Amino acid sequence: MSDVENTTSSTPADDEAAAPVRKRPKPGERRVQILQALATMLEQPGAERITTAALAARLEVSEAALYRHFASKAQMFEGLIEFIEQTVFSLINQIAEREAGASDAGAGVRHAGKVVTMLVQFAEKNPGMTRVMVGDALVFENERLQQRMNQFFDKIESTLKQCLRDGAQVVGSATPSVDVQVAASVLTAFVVGRLQRFARSGFRRLPSEHLEASLAQML
Repeated sequence: MSDVENTTSSTPADDEAAAPVRKRPKPGERRVQILQALATMLEQPGAERITTAALAARLEVSEAALYRHFASKAQMFEGLIEFIEQTVFSLINQIAEREAGASDAGAGVRHAGKVVTMLVQFAEKNPGMTRVMVGDALVFENERLQQRMNQFFDKIESTLKQCLRDGAQVVGSATPSVDVQVAASVLTAFVVGRLQRFARSGFRRLPSEHLEASLAQML
C-alpha cells in the first residue's frame, strides 16, 4: 500500500462560493459615488450643512476612505461645481450650434430664452446641485467656492449679453449696448431668483412655473 495522502483539490468555483470577494470600484468610480451621494444628501430638507461623517455613513465607508479620494470637503464641492460648469456650458454650446445662422429679428431673443430655459430645467432635474448653485450649501464652506459660483453666473450673464447683442444689431436698437446689458442682467437675476425660491421652498416651487409667460414679459 502506498503512503499517499488522500487530498482533494478545490475548483475556482468552490473557492468563490466559500469566500466571496468584495468587488473593488474601478479607478475614479468611488469619486463619482461620493459626489453622487453628496448631491443626493443635498436634496434632503435641512441638508445645507453636511458632515463628512454623515457622508461616509451613507456610503458605508470610513471618513479616511473619503479622504483617499478628496483632500477636503471643499474639494468634494469643487467636484460638484465642475459637474455643473461642464454640463451647463456644454449645453449652452449645443444651443449656440443649433441657433447658428439664424438672422431674423427674433433670433437673439430666442437664443437667450433657450439658455434661460435650459438653466431652469437643469436646476429642476438636479435639486441638490441647485443648493450649490445658489450658495445655500456653501455657506459654511471655503469662500472660494462661493466666488466660483459667482463667476459661473457672471459667465451666464456674458453669454446672455452675446445672444441679445446679436438680436439688437438685427433690430437696429438705438442704444444696443445699454439695452443688452440691462436685459442680460434682468434675465440672470430672474434665473438666480427662481433657483433660490426652488431651493428655499424645499423644492416645492418649481423654477419652471409660468416660465414661458415670464420670458415673454422680459423679452
